[in-house]
Parts: sequence; C-alpha cells; structure tokens
Amino acid sequence: MSGPRLVDRPDTFAALLAEVAGAPLLAIDTEAASFHRYLDRIYLIQLSTRDLTAVIDPLGVGSLDPIGALLADPSVEKVFHDADYDLRLFDKEFGFHASNLFDTRIAAQFLNEPGIGLGALLQKYFGITADKRFQRADWSARPLTGPMLEYAAGDTSQLCELRDILRQQLVGLGRMDWVTEELELTEGTRWTGSTAEPYAGFMRLKGAKALDRRSLALLRELYVWREELSSKLDRASFRVAGNEVLFQLAQHPVRSADELGRVRGIGRDTLERRGDDILAAIERGLAIPEAELPKVERTPRRVPDPEYEARLEALKRVRNRLAGEYQLAPGVLCPNGTLEAVARVVPGDLEALGELREVRRWQVREFGQALLDVLAAAPTT
Repeated sequence: MSGPRLVDRPDTFAALLAEVAGAPLLAIDTEAASFHRYLDRIYLIQLSTRDLTAVIDPLGVGSLDPIGALLADPSVEKVFHDADYDLRLFDKEFGFHASNLFDTRIAAQFLNEPGIGLGALLQKYFGITADKRFQRADWSARPLTGPMLEYAAGDTSQLCELRDILRQQLVGLGRMDWVTEELELTEGTRWTGSTAEPYAGFMRLKGAKALDRRSLALLRELYVWREELSSKLDRASFRVAGNEVLFQLAQHPVRSADELGRVRGIGRDTLERRGDDILAAIERGLAIPEAELPKVERTPRRVPDPEYEARLEALKRVRNRLAGEYQLAPGVLCPNGTLEAVARVVPGDLEALGELREVRRWQVREFGQALLDVLAAAPTT
C-alpha cells in the first residue's frame, strides 16, 4: 500500500474520486478539533481502499457532496472504527447519512476483545503501536505537518484488513447477523445537539445543582458570557475560562478589576481584554430579583414498584448467566435499558417481546424464551 497523500485541491479531489470509483470497500474516519474549537466541525476526512490511503482537507477541495454520495451508496461498504461521532458530524455539518456500514469497534465488542479501542486492535492484529502525540492536535491548523498526516492516515490504513479479520471471526461464531442488525441501527445515527437554548448548559456543569440560587444566577450569567465569547472566537470554552473560574466567581463574586485580578485562573491578558465583560456579567447576576433567580428543578421521586424491581433483578441474573455462557460483557449481550423495558412491559410471548423498541431480533432468537420464562416465574399480586 502506498503512503498517505494529502488531497487539498478540487483537482486532486476529483482524481482521488476517480481512483476509488467502483471500490466495494472504503474505510473512513474524520478529525475534528473540539479540544481547540467551539464548533463541532470536520477538519479532515481520511479515506482508504485496500490499495491507497488519502487524507482529504475539507477546507480546500470544494463541495463534499461526492463523499456524501459514497456514504449513502448501498453498494459500497463503509468501514469505521466507532462511527457514532463521525456520523453525527457528517449529519450536522453536511446532512450526509450512511448505509452499508461495518464498525470495527462494534465487531470487537461482539468478539469480547479485551481492548476495543483502535490502538489496542492494531497492536493485537498488526503489531502497530499507536502514536499518541496527536490525539489532541489542532486539526483546524494549517499547514498540516508530515507526522500529522501519517498519524491521521493510520486511523484508516489498516481498517479494511481489520474488518476482514473481525468479520471472519464473527462468521465463525455465528454472530455476524447480530452485528449486522446493530450496524443497521447505527445507520440511523444523527446529530442530537440542541439548538433551542444554546446556553442552557450551565445547569449541567458538575456542581451546579449544589449552588444556592444567587450563585446559580451568577453562574448562568458567567456561563452565557463565556459561551458567547467562545462561539465568537470559535475557541473551546475551557480555553476562554475554565469551569473552576466560573464557580469561584459565582460563589465569591468580585466587584472590581483589582479583586478580579487576584482570582486564580484570571491571567493578565484575560483581565485586560475581558475584565470589564466578566464584571458586567457578575453585576447582571447580582441584580436579578430574588423572585426571578433560577432554581434546580427536582425530578419527582419514582414510586417504588417492588414487583417491577423483582422482575428486573431476576432478568439481570439470567442475563449475567447467559453473558458468561456467550463470553460477552453483560452490557453488550443485553443492556440494562433493554431489561428495564422488558420488566416494565412484561411481554407475554416472543412476538410481543420483539415489538419492544429496545429489543433486537437476534436477542429474541438467541435468548428471548429465557427472558419470558423469568417473567412467567416472577411473583405477581
């Protein structure tokens, strides 16, 4: 296989597309820059066939519609490792959706591989030690260095062969149809980030729900200031101001530049360039009337249901026993969320079991009756 090449112009992109046309198998990966940038965006697309590897620069090649067409083409199998985030970004930024997938991470899970990360699999099957220097690289930066290109290419250069190895093992174990069903569901992966209230995330910060209402109001104003500035600069939020700084100011608000300058995490540059805006955010938080202060909405306590709990625990015991027999992690064989749905609905037969959204067809075939037997034996009032 030839070394990776950078495709960063419309003409070289067109040439690459001509080369891969008709290839039945393509390995694909993407690189974003969420450690550096505020907006989730694709800055590189790695593409490999069995014979070549290319690193595509979306900033230079023009329209990426041909990539969208390849992703959607059911006659071309697309190989990813942990496709979830890649598919979400393709959907968010371009509206691209994929069909005919193979995900080596999902395959590794159903083979009970001790390490399901790409690095672990490349080490096991190819003796390749992953280079970790660029795990948090700024892929939005240009120009890309040779070592960065090599690193990026390594994410797809072995994927086609790795797919062959894992697929053969799945077929041997009779689990390929299990994985095929999981992959069909993966095709429906979409971006789910909310845009309705872009700055409502302050409540999700660790420790926010423990604050008093005034501190929570201050945290909200500081959070909005940070997110608006981060969005404007397209810079990762923590690079503008860390959460610990926001909490410090929310719990111990300052009123002057001198006080602000003594806060740990507020450097001279931040004080000089952003100090007035930070103090203004604090003043807004302090000025909110008591009646309008935000408060933590408590989730109503779930009414205890001893019979449901008993069914769920019995289902878990059977699932755990089966996981040992199949030599799979319990959460791979049948996640707790699936068992919770079964325990809640109490289907009476295999057809009803298979109608549950959380239940897979292969699970019904493999151990559906065992789950129904548990429900039938569970005590009821």
